[in-house]
Amino acid sequence: MKRAAAILLAGVMAFGLIGCGGTQTSGSGQAEGAAQESSAAADNAAAESTAAESAPEEGSSAQAQSADAAADGEGRQFIVGFDAEFPPYGYKDESGEYVGFDLDLAAEVCKRQGWELVKQPIDWDSKDMELDSGAIDCIWNGFTMNGREDQYTFSVPYVDNSQVFVVAEDAGIATKADLAGKAVGVQKDSSALAALEGDEKALADTFAALNQYADYNTAFMDLEAGAIDALAIDIGVANYQIASRDGGYVILDGEAHKEYLSTEQYGIGFKKGNEELKNTVESTLMEMAEDGTFKQIAEKYADYGLLDSICLGE
Repeated sequence: MKRAAAILLAGVMAFGLIGCGGTQTSGSGQAEGAAQESSAAADNAAAESTAAESAPEEGSSAQAQSADAAADGEGRQFIVGFDAEFPPYGYKDESGEYVGFDLDLAAEVCKRQGWELVKQPIDWDSKDMELDSGAIDCIWNGFTMNGREDQYTFSVPYVDNSQVFVVAEDAGIATKADLAGKAVGVQKDSSALAALEGDEKALADTFAALNQYADYNTAFMDLEAGAIDALAIDIGVANYQIASRDGGYVILDGEAHKEYLSTEQYGIGFKKGNEELKNTVESTLMEMAEDGTFKQIAEKYADYGLLDSICLGE
């Protein structure tokens, strides 16, 4: 349209030159020259207009490519929700950094996928709200699968875990039966609590009290202070807590672990139906198991019994 206007303008200018010229021949020559110049100007203007109009299209194309990359997962953030006081799976070290077996696994998955890992501490009893709202992408922190299969989309299990009782070495408590009349601690919304309110309710009914705690660090402090007599806890966390105190506490074991509270498996919990993200993370985790990286990461936490608990790829 702009080119047509420019040509029309050139025609008008040529007509004007014919009317003002000294003779018809010279005026016609001038008009032809002016028309050629005007036509060239119109061509330049049209070319500039075409370039200007194509620039936004090129920008839109770049944005589209960026959006496609984001859709493919490149450069995305992967937000892992975890209990920051659940060693050795997720906790804060002496330097104030969030570390742990599960966080190390997540970091390796992100490295291989080209994602940015965001470590998001959460209140354990608010984990469902965090996941359902989209504030986190998954729950990856010693998360028990058993009994929760209908609530989440889980990865394959990667740790065989047990719930156990920890008592002071000199407490005179050797079996679960010895807990009758004792005060026992447990974390809120934990697998240990689920067991004591479910299959092991008859056992819990013999306790003098069942005190619930927001985190295991606080619970262990109460055990040290004598405010409770025993603590129901994940075996990996129990091993960590006992090792960090140079002994003084034991796990109720018994023949064939008959004094354990329950056994279970850990998996990565995603929002129900989020199969795509689950499959991506799970396949990467399986690659890590196959090339030995998974076991190498577990070896960093061998002092807490993790090498005896991992089950991925076995």
